[in-house]
Amino acid sequence: MVRPKKHLGQHFLRDDNIARKIVGYLPPETLNVLEIGPGTGILTKYLIHSGAYYYMAIEIDKESIEYLKNHFPEYSEKFVLADFLKVDLEELIHDKVSIIGNFPFNISSQILFKILENRNKVTDVIGMFQKEVGERISSSSGSKKYGILSVLVQAYFQIDYLFTVNENVFYPPPKVKSAVIMLKRNQVKALVCNEKLFFEIVKAGFNQRRKTLRNSLRKYSFPESGKITDLLNKRAEQLDVSDFVYLTQNVINKSSES
Repeated sequence: MVRPKKHLGQHFLRDDNIARKIVGYLPPETLNVLEIGPGTGILTKYLIHSGAYYYMAIEIDKESIEYLKNHFPEYSEKFVLADFLKVDLEELIHDKVSIIGNFPFNISSQILFKILENRNKVTDVIGMFQKEVGERISSSSGSKKYGILSVLVQAYFQIDYLFTVNENVFYPPPKVKSAVIMLKRNQVKALVCNEKLFFEIVKAGFNQRRKTLRNSLRKYSFPESGKITDLLNKRAEQLDVSDFVYLTQNVINKSSES
């Protein structure tokens, strides 16, 4: 048996019913599946026997890789020992891909940022996250849980909070509940603004979330207009994706660079 490693944030799911349920959310049109952190293979066994799509898994834990290759010897070439945060997805899978996994809590936000970097390659994501992270991603503007990840992920993906998972179905049990959420790539091929600047504006706005945007975005210059003034007098959590796009479209310059 694989020993769960605290430094890797490993909590192995032990409930087959939940595993089947998670895999069942994969869209029927799925062509390629990449599993992140298969661990002891509880999702893997339902994924590889489908035969409906091309399957590959990335696992950073050498002990898990050895376990998976021993238990699924006919699929041993499908298990790649690597750090998902460092791999080149274009080299790994050349076509569009669905990502699935029981994501380690300690790097779940980094996984999402990696997915955002590859947003035009990833068609959907079905992932197990810490419940707080799942709620944050899926929350709407006006909520205290709404933040950077909410805006950036919602800009490119439709989010569905699927279900909550209790602590006792994992080994070792985490101290918090988990959430399974689904991200489905929306129709936005590119935002109608400078996307790099959009990311900067969103992050700057939430980095001082108690302040109004006029204060947290003071290094940027904006024209004086009714809508701009209204948005700048609000806090970041009060703006939706389209509001942040509008602000980005209207940046005149960064005052620090002028």
